[in-house]
Amino acid sequence: MSVSLSFWIGFNLFVFFMILLDMKVFHRHSHEVGLKEALGWSAFWIILALLFALGVYRYFGLSKTLEYLTGYVIEKSLSVDNIFVFLAIFSYFHVAPKYQHKILFWGILGALFFRAFFILVGIKLIQMFHWTLYVFGAILIYTGIKLAFQKEEEIHPEKNPVLRLVQKLMPVTHDHQGGQFFVRSPNNRLMATPLFVALIVVETTDILFAFDSIPAVLAVSLDPFIVYTSNVFAILGLRALYFAVAGLMKKVRFLHFGLAFILAFAGMKILISDYYKIPLPISLSVILGVLILTILISFLADKKRI
Repeated sequence: MSVSLSFWIGFNLFVFFMILLDMKVFHRHSHEVGLKEALGWSAFWIILALLFALGVYRYFGLSKTLEYLTGYVIEKSLSVDNIFVFLAIFSYFHVAPKYQHKILFWGILGALFFRAFFILVGIKLIQMFHWTLYVFGAILIYTGIKLAFQKEEEIHPEKNPVLRLVQKLMPVTHDHQGGQFFVRSPNNRLMATPLFVALIVVETTDILFAFDSIPAVLAVSLDPFIVYTSNVFAILGLRALYFAVAGLMKKVRFLHFGLAFILAFAGMKILISDYYKIPLPISLSVILGVLILTILISFLADKKRI
């Protein structure tokens, strides 16, 4: 599908406007995001993503709309796995709830740039070297198997190599300094705060997640515009999703099995793509069905324990 430059410019201007509106109007002051506010924003971003799907249908047809929706659902579901890690990072750095939104805002802003880069590189690699499809497929299956057996306690933010590098390059304050990323010491020396270090860990962690999520979406579509827009809408709603479901993470203890299956399914879809292409409606149904099933099983198991 050939998308005119005007669509790319228009979409990115819209994203920039929404980010600016969020930063300068809706979240000008640091505050703890409550469940009601988080659910409201989650609903807003989901509705916006669905409205965009109508636009895709209007201009590009049903097939591209299904690609967009499947890519969006994959990225959105895999974003839940990010939340486990964000919880561990914020806990490790003792980030107060009122400052978490600020870190997620700047972290997601950086994620948009890196995701665009990975998407373009990934598609270019596949176009130049078809065999890279099989590499992506194998990576997804391996990651899915690894995720299925991974435990929460295996997440260690303190082992992040970038964190160690930051701590070597510049001094870090012991407290959060009122939500600032940098402050000046009494002798005018620039110092980072734990919030900035947490931001760096969040950013580098998201880059690692991109190595899983981007190939998973490329299993659905190789259209740069579809892959990019589905990723962007999922990422823009990640902050609200974090605050909406962070408190429920322990109740969906089997969800990681569902996410593992989705990654392995995407990998398998890539590996067999030269011989059989799984129809998009089936792919979308499988992904949604697995998510709903693992969430229901988690809640039923949690209810039995009580």
